[in-house]
Amino acid sequence: MSTESNRTVEDLMSEPIITTSPEATVREAAQMMHDDEINALFVPGAEAGIVTSSDIVAAVAEAADTTTVTVGEVMTSPVERVPRSLPLGEAAAMMTNFGIKHLPVVDADNDYVGIVSSTDITMALA
Repeated sequence: MSTESNRTVEDLMSEPIITTSPEATVREAAQMMHDDEINALFVPGAEAGIVTSSDIVAAVAEAADTTTVTVGEVMTSPVERVPRSLPLGEAAAMMTNFGIKHLPVVDADNDYVGIVSSTDITMALA
Protein backbone atom coordinates (compact mmCIF):
# COMPACT_ATOMS: atom_id res chain seq x y z
CA MET A 1 0.00 0.00 0.00
CA SER A 2 1.30 3.42 -0.88
CA THR A 3 1.71 6.17 1.67
CA GLU A 4 -0.39 9.31 1.35
CA SER A 5 2.47 11.28 -0.17
CA ASN A 6 3.20 8.87 -3.03
CA ARG A 7 -0.19 7.41 -3.91
CA THR A 8 -0.88 7.08 -7.61
CA VAL A 9 -3.97 6.80 -9.78
CA GLU A 10 -3.36 3.05 -9.91
CA ASP A 11 -4.13 2.91 -6.19
CA LEU A 12 -7.62 4.34 -6.76
CA MET A 13 -8.63 3.48 -10.30
CA SER A 14 -11.75 1.44 -10.97
CA GLU A 15 -11.02 -1.60 -13.05
CA PRO A 16 -11.75 -3.10 -15.40
CA ILE A 17 -12.73 -0.03 -17.37
CA ILE A 18 -16.39 -0.24 -18.39
CA THR A 19 -16.96 0.58 -22.04
CA THR A 20 -19.72 1.34 -24.50
CA SER A 21 -19.89 1.81 -28.24
CA PRO A 22 -20.19 5.20 -29.95
CA GLU A 23 -23.23 3.70 -31.71
CA ALA A 24 -25.02 2.95 -28.43
CA THR A 25 -27.92 5.26 -27.64
CA VAL A 26 -27.77 7.76 -24.81
CA ARG A 27 -30.61 5.77 -23.20
CA GLU A 28 -28.53 2.57 -23.31
CA ALA A 29 -25.53 4.37 -21.81
CA ALA A 30 -27.69 5.80 -19.03
CA GLN A 31 -29.01 2.32 -18.26
CA MET A 32 -25.46 0.91 -18.12
CA MET A 33 -24.38 3.66 -15.73
CA HIS A 34 -27.42 3.05 -13.56
CA ASP A 35 -26.94 -0.73 -13.51
CA ASP A 36 -23.21 -0.49 -12.72
CA GLU A 37 -23.61 2.48 -10.33
CA ILE A 38 -21.01 4.55 -12.17
CA ASN A 39 -20.89 8.05 -13.66
CA ALA A 40 -18.80 7.53 -16.79
CA LEU A 41 -18.26 5.05 -19.61
CA PHE A 42 -15.18 4.82 -21.76
CA VAL A 43 -15.68 4.71 -25.53
CA PRO A 44 -12.75 2.79 -27.10
CA GLY A 45 -11.56 3.02 -30.68
CA ALA A 46 -9.68 5.31 -33.01
CA GLU A 47 -11.79 8.23 -31.77
CA ALA A 48 -11.61 7.24 -28.09
CA GLY A 49 -13.83 9.24 -25.80
CA ILE A 50 -15.78 9.31 -22.58
CA VAL A 51 -19.47 9.79 -21.90
CA THR A 52 -20.50 10.96 -18.45
CA SER A 53 -23.71 11.37 -16.52
CA SER A 54 -23.31 15.12 -17.10
CA ASP A 55 -23.31 14.52 -20.88
CA ILE A 56 -26.53 12.55 -20.53
CA VAL A 57 -28.18 15.21 -18.36
CA ALA A 58 -27.20 17.85 -20.95
CA ALA A 59 -28.77 15.77 -23.74
CA VAL A 60 -31.99 15.40 -21.76
CA ALA A 61 -32.03 19.12 -20.93
CA GLU A 62 -31.75 19.88 -24.65
CA ALA A 63 -34.82 17.66 -25.23
CA ALA A 64 -32.79 15.12 -27.19
CA ASP A 65 -34.47 11.82 -28.04
CA THR A 66 -32.31 9.58 -25.88
CA THR A 67 -33.48 6.52 -27.81
CA THR A 68 -31.97 7.79 -31.06
CA VAL A 69 -29.14 10.17 -30.08
CA THR A 70 -25.91 8.19 -29.87
CA VAL A 71 -23.06 8.21 -27.40
CA GLY A 72 -20.78 9.31 -30.24
CA GLU A 73 -22.83 12.49 -30.58
CA VAL A 74 -22.53 13.52 -26.92
CA MET A 75 -19.22 12.05 -25.72
CA THR A 76 -16.06 14.04 -25.10
CA SER A 77 -13.33 13.17 -27.57
CA PRO A 78 -10.39 13.12 -27.67
CA VAL A 79 -10.04 12.06 -24.08
CA GLU A 80 -7.24 12.94 -21.67
CA ARG A 81 -5.51 9.86 -20.27
CA VAL A 82 -2.90 9.24 -17.62
CA PRO A 83 -0.34 6.54 -16.79
CA ARG A 84 -0.88 4.27 -13.79
CA SER A 85 2.10 5.86 -12.04
CA LEU A 86 0.75 9.44 -12.05
CA PRO A 87 0.66 10.87 -8.51
CA LEU A 88 -2.82 11.76 -7.24
CA GLY A 89 -1.92 15.43 -6.83
CA GLU A 90 -0.94 15.67 -10.49
CA ALA A 91 -4.13 13.92 -11.56
CA ALA A 92 -6.17 16.36 -9.46
CA ALA A 93 -4.36 19.32 -11.04
CA MET A 94 -5.01 17.90 -14.52
CA MET A 95 -8.71 17.53 -13.78
CA THR A 96 -8.88 21.10 -12.54
CA ASN A 97 -6.94 22.49 -15.50
CA PHE A 98 -9.02 20.63 -18.09
CA GLY A 99 -12.34 20.99 -16.25
CA ILE A 100 -12.96 17.23 -16.20
CA LYS A 101 -14.05 14.73 -13.55
CA HIS A 102 -12.80 11.42 -14.96
CA LEU A 103 -9.46 10.24 -16.33
CA PRO A 104 -8.92 6.95 -18.12
CA VAL A 105 -5.74 5.18 -16.96
CA VAL A 106 -3.33 3.47 -19.37
CA ASP A 107 -0.57 0.92 -18.87
CA ALA A 108 2.95 0.97 -20.33
CA ASP A 109 1.58 -0.24 -23.69
CA ASN A 110 -1.01 2.59 -23.75
CA ASP A 111 -3.84 0.08 -23.24
CA TYR A 112 -6.75 1.45 -21.23
CA VAL A 113 -6.88 -0.40 -17.90
CA GLY A 114 -9.03 1.68 -15.56
CA ILE A 115 -10.58 5.01 -14.76
CA VAL A 116 -10.20 7.40 -11.84
CA SER A 117 -12.69 10.08 -10.81
CA SER A 118 -12.33 13.43 -9.09
CA THR A 119 -14.49 12.04 -6.27
CA ASP A 120 -12.06 9.15 -5.76
CA ILE A 121 -9.12 11.55 -5.59
CA THR A 122 -10.86 14.08 -3.35
CA MET A 123 -11.81 11.39 -0.85
CA ALA A 124 -8.28 9.96 -0.87
CA LEU A 125 -6.60 13.32 -0.36
CA ALA A 126 -9.07 14.64 2.24
